[in-house]
Amino acid sequence: MKSSIKIFLVTGLIFIFSCEEQGLIVKCPDCTADEPEETNLDVKLDQKYSDQIIEVKVYEGNLEDSILYSSTLVMGTHPVIKVTVNKKYTVTATYHILDEFYVVIDSATPKVKYDKTTCDDPCYFVYDKVIDLRLKYTALINQTNFRPVIKE
Repeated sequence: MKSSIKIFLVTGLIFIFSCEEQGLIVKCPDCTADEPEETNLDVKLDQKYSDQIIEVKVYEGNLEDSILYSSTLVMGTHPVIKVTVNKKYTVTATYHILDEFYVVIDSATPKVKYDKTTCDDPCYFVYDKVIDLRLKYTALINQTNFRPVIKE
C-alpha cells in the first residue's frame, strides 16, 4: 500500500513539474482550426535593458551547428521571431552593459498538438515555444565598473 502511494506521488510530481509549459494545458484563444506550419517564438528579454539595442540571433538546431536563421537588433522586451514548427531553434541575445558584453542562450522546439475535447471545437495549438533570454547574473556591482577579484 505504501509503495503504491509513493509511486502515485512521484508520478504526480513529475507530471506537475514537467518542462513543457503548455504541452498539457490548452489555451483555447491560441487554438486554430488548421494545423499551423509556422509560429512566433515567445522571446523574453531583460526588462531592465529594454531601452538598449540588443542583438538577437536565431540558429537552426544547436548553437554549435552554426546555421544562422536570422539576426536582428531589437529594443524592447518581446521581439517577434517567426519560425517553422517541429524544428529546434537556439536563440542568443547579446547585451552591452558598461563596456562589457553578456550573451544569453536558450533553445526551444515548437511543437503542434491536436486537442479534441478542451475547447468548443477541436483545434491545433503550438507549445514549447518560450525562449528566456533574461540576464540571471552580471559581474557588475551597483552598475559601476568595479570587478570582483576572484582568488584561486
